[in-house]
Amino acid sequence: MRTLVLGAGATGGYFGGRLLEAGREVTFLVRGARAAQLRERGLSIRSPHGDLQLKPKVVFAGRLRERYDLVLLCCKAYDLDSAMEAVAPAVGEDSIVLPLLNGLRHFDALDARFGAERVLGGLCSTALALDEDGRVHHLNAMHLLRFGERNGRLTPRVKALEALMRGVKIDAKASRNIVPALWEKWVLLAAMAGVNCLMRAGVAEIVAAPGGRALCRAMLEECSAIATAHGHPPRPQVLQDVQAYLDRPQGDFTVSMLRDLEAGHQVEADHILGDLIARGEQAGVSMPLLRAAYCHLKIYEARRQRAQRTSQSAFASPRRRRLRVC
Repeated sequence: MRTLVLGAGATGGYFGGRLLEAGREVTFLVRGARAAQLRERGLSIRSPHGDLQLKPKVVFAGRLRERYDLVLLCCKAYDLDSAMEAVAPAVGEDSIVLPLLNGLRHFDALDARFGAERVLGGLCSTALALDEDGRVHHLNAMHLLRFGERNGRLTPRVKALEALMRGVKIDAKASRNIVPALWEKWVLLAAMAGVNCLMRAGVAEIVAAPGGRALCRAMLEECSAIATAHGHPPRPQVLQDVQAYLDRPQGDFTVSMLRDLEAGHQVEADHILGDLIARGEQAGVSMPLLRAAYCHLKIYEARRQRAQRTSQSAFASPRRRRLRVC
């Protein structure tokens, strides 16, 4: 099965790298700077499951001419439009498009562009980061990958994908319940992202503060209520595990959205929190904490955009002054 991985950042680099390690035919679709980095230094992965130094095959966006059996989308939600444009030449009649994005909103766009019959449900659970030198760092032992038809059927293409993953050093399995699993992950991620970003702190710091543990639980309850109203309540055991973790947090856990926010990067506020709030409004769910977290992130985005415009204006203004002098 010929595989195209969109992006060789933390997620795409790790899962694509593990496929490559197992001898699978993998090509990475990347932008110019990352392509040059990969050609010069290779794909470097640091992981509890074994470090890797690989020489991947890369192709530039805009130069894609071949069809692929599997297209693995490992982009941020705000890059989805450009990602679909980039991979479109690779998607044929029998191609599988497997998105590893959070939430559910991306399925509408993917179905419209490629056809729902080509788009599987997929999710990953892990902690990954990309450093300044382009190395992928696997920050914990978890590297879970789940995929399946959104109607719950175990089709030949899901079996083929399961066969592709056999022997690859990741916890990859087919699922007949991928949509409930997507909802469950969304609930947990939105709750943790909401409270991490609203408080600008990790879970251990929050629960150590007065009222912090109750705040985390209330945020989780709001997110769970939305999923339940749409017919996908999180499993009781999952909620119990989260509650147990809040009682005895191990390490100072933070989600990637907080790390992006603190680094001044773009965040997935609309896709992870905004869309969940919209679905909560449809169901009449009360969600004051989610609204507060989303408001906080939208203010951050507005400030970030203003700072970028100011920086661009400051860069351009000396040139305009010189032109007027001449």
